[in-house]
Amino acid sequence: MKLQDKVAVVTGGTAGIGKAIAAAFLAEGARVVINGRSPEKGEKALAELGAGDRAVFCRGDVNDKDDIERLITTAVDTFGRLDILVNNAGGAARLAPVTELTDEDWDLHMKWNLYSTFYATRAALRLMLPRKWGRVINISSVEGKHGKPVITPYVTAKHAINGFTKAVAKEVGTEGITVNALCPGIIITDIVKDEGPRTAEAMGITYEQLIEMYVQDSAIKRPNTVEEVAAVAVLLASDAGAGITGAMLSIDGGTAAY
Repeated sequence: MKLQDKVAVVTGGTAGIGKAIAAAFLAEGARVVINGRSPEKGEKALAELGAGDRAVFCRGDVNDKDDIERLITTAVDTFGRLDILVNNAGGAARLAPVTELTDEDWDLHMKWNLYSTFYATRAALRLMLPRKWGRVINISSVEGKHGKPVITPYVTAKHAINGFTKAVAKEVGTEGITVNALCPGIIITDIVKDEGPRTAEAMGITYEQLIEMYVQDSAIKRPNTVEEVAAVAVLLASDAGAGITGAMLSIDGGTAAY
């Protein structure tokens, strides 16, 4: 039970990587607050996690600063403190070549991925610093290390998250707090299934060709799994991960060059 009685918040925790991390944390003894926009998905996720009163759902949109701050407050009000923050919510939608990309769609990717990470981290650190213990885990992407055409705003936001991670790690490194980024490769989550076909169309290829492009870029020649990402998150959240900070850890099947 590596996380016995620790309290974690996982944004976007009702499905995909976020839900897998919540499940892994619960299996290691943590108490978890998951966030999402849909109460129905939240209740379904709680039922599937099966953790009873050790898991709660807090409805909110990570594009809204007030919703994020309320999420952090919910963890304290429910479980008494906050030990671990996983900035998982994010993604890509309404993509287009740069010449066709609207201001609104650019802003969407910055708010959804980067601003949400900043707002949640700021709120969490205000609680962690006085206790001199904390773990912040930002879900970045292999595209935070490299890049592909058309998904430019997503690539930009994930690169920024990596820079944010390294800078904040330097700020709080002597205070018992670690800040790291996980960089998954392609994983067939619900959001990939939903948005992948439109992204592929914008790139001039089929959805199947999009997935195959990522698979062939990897060493393992298959998509990664949410469980593989969750296993690394458990390490970083635990006492055993105390010496790892400011890192951008790839779970991409050997895709990234660094």
